[in-house]
Amino acid sequence: MQITASMVKELRERTGSGMMECKKALQETDGDVELAIENMRKAGMAKADKKASRVAAEGRVVIAISDDKKSAAVVEVNCETDFVSGGDDFLSFVTAIAQTALSTQPADVAALSDATLNGDSVTVEEARKSKIAKIGENIQVRRFELLKSENGSFGRYLHGARMGVLVEMEMNDKSQANDELIKDVAMHIAASNPMCVSEKNVPADVLEKEKNILRAQALESGKPADIVEKMLAGRIRKYLAEITLLGQSFVKDPDKTVETLLSDAGAKVNAFVRYEVGEGIEKKSENFADEVMAQING
Repeated sequence: MQITASMVKELRERTGSGMMECKKALQETDGDVELAIENMRKAGMAKADKKASRVAAEGRVVIAISDDKKSAAVVEVNCETDFVSGGDDFLSFVTAIAQTALSTQPADVAALSDATLNGDSVTVEEARKSKIAKIGENIQVRRFELLKSENGSFGRYLHGARMGVLVEMEMNDKSQANDELIKDVAMHIAASNPMCVSEKNVPADVLEKEKNILRAQALESGKPADIVEKMLAGRIRKYLAEITLLGQSFVKDPDKTVETLLSDAGAKVNAFVRYEVGEGIEKKSENFADEVMAQING
């Protein structure tokens, strides 16, 4: 059967694959478009399995917020290169995943992968494998977090593609939180990376470990026990100010703390989420010249 340009065009539009790949697939199925799609999907899944072991430490963070600003989702999806992560196609894909997480409220990444992708007729997992086949890189839905607010509202700050901060803010007068104030606080969190909102949110084991370290340092001074305890109290106060959002100096006005900033505005931060692409992923480091030679030599 003769493979026409219109047949190739249809297959390209339905699969997103290259022209020559579509033509070859149609030739192998004697022009049967549906069978060609099925075979290409199978081939794509095989390619995805082969690429699954490759390190994906680049990617994007996307935040989706409901229209009433009462619920939100933060999602990180990884790929192998910043070239792919910076593309509009990858951004659209991650945005659709974030909207899917927001609308379906999955329990974990496995449940999100099984959910139907927002605005599409395939699951997130099927779409992921299709992207791998099309782009040629390992792609992984790494993590997500879902938040809901009873009395506050959500706002966000995205620092390029690699970092996103979601903030839940509540106003004392029960009005909707000021978008500019939320963005300022989110930008501060992006820059200063606090561990948690306030001292009461610091995990007990983290605080105890730090106390032991600071106590040992103070004892080395050789001062009396009562003086050591006073030194320890002062150092703990300083430590808590450094790691908590409310204790930190506001980046846009270091003369005031974030706690003072919020108090002056009649606002309160209930929670925040800060995602940075690739956190905790061990990325393989290679000499660029060696990498090029490795590709040349196959």
